[in-house]
Amino acid sequence: MTCSGLSAKHGQEMSELHIIENGQVVITEGIIEFVGSSSEKYPVEHPENYEIIDATGKAVLPGFIDSHTHFIFGGYREEEFSWRMKGDSYMSIMNRGGGIYSTVNATRKASFEELKSAGKTRLDRMLAMGVTTVEGKSGYGLDSETELKQLRVMKELDMEHPVSIVSTYMGAHAVPEGYSEEAYIDYMLREVMPVIRRENLAECCDIFCEKGVFGTAESKRFLLAAKNMGFKLKIHADEIVNTGGAELAAELCALSADHLLQASEKGIAALSESNTVATLLPCTAFSLKEDYAKGREMIDAGCAVALATDLNPGSCFTSSIPLTIALACIYMKLSPEEAITALTINAAAALGKADSIGSIDVGKKGHLIISSFSNYRFLTYHIGMNCVERTIV
Repeated sequence: MTCSGLSAKHGQEMSELHIIENGQVVITEGIIEFVGSSSEKYPVEHPENYEIIDATGKAVLPGFIDSHTHFIFGGYREEEFSWRMKGDSYMSIMNRGGGIYSTVNATRKASFEELKSAGKTRLDRMLAMGVTTVEGKSGYGLDSETELKQLRVMKELDMEHPVSIVSTYMGAHAVPEGYSEEAYIDYMLREVMPVIRRENLAECCDIFCEKGVFGTAESKRFLLAAKNMGFKLKIHADEIVNTGGAELAAELCALSADHLLQASEKGIAALSESNTVATLLPCTAFSLKEDYAKGREMIDAGCAVALATDLNPGSCFTSSIPLTIALACIYMKLSPEEAITALTINAAAALGKADSIGSIDVGKKGHLIISSFSNYRFLTYHIGMNCVERTIV
């Protein structure tokens, strides 16, 4: 299935996978040169220079794109997870030294090489599950030095690892001690983001627009300034309470609004009328035992929906694409076709990359998955199991 397209698919379009029976793909120097039936004799120069991969009886689809992760971090929070399973509240865990500030402290202490080694291991696991592009956020430094360290690690990994990395600056993950919301935003705009632009360390900028973190007005001020500096915009929106984050994302033409567990009907309508992708993170809702985002309602309303894992050390320590697919289909009521679209062309659009990845189209990068089975429906039917036999980058 090619998932063919150059932009996000909305609503009913998400069910269109553009399947080619007995197809073939020709990739030359990393770029797709031909897609069509295997009965067509496509001429290539110097065929002896090509590797021929026989995928007879296998489903072939675009590489998965995990468009929302926090995969560069120090330390773990396994004890905190057990506290949460016993019913401890987020605030009580914070008071015991847990929460985001636990990871901030560990990430500040971690060396560049320690973060890089851990990041490589996580990327290897993603690649085995068919991920060919991943978005990685900073946000576990809340200072200049550590935020830049996270982004520099991702830049180096992007040059060395087969998985492509789209980096996002998310210094606006929380308000550090000693700052007001307004003062910290001023600090990021003045001290950190000019360095990021100068070193080309991040394409996107994200903010946690949430009650008790960054309000809608300050989020808008921050994102407008980021846009003027040349960043593409993403928003952690309406995760815990409805703050109008979905509406703000649509208003600012952000690439994506992410989480959206508490998005209102007005917010869903705003997204459906925009090109902002609704990126849903079912593993986080599962891990926190929260209600899932209204994926079915969003697609029926005409939204472009993407799926991602939200890999992070606190609320969702998993990079499992199979689990993401299972939860999306079983609990959010997406069809298998919609889930595949949400992890390919729509996830590419959520990163501003739908013109170069996310589908098997001529001119795009040769990022493919060969499934262990002949039918793509096994991705949902073989619950929680990795159905990827080979990942091609």
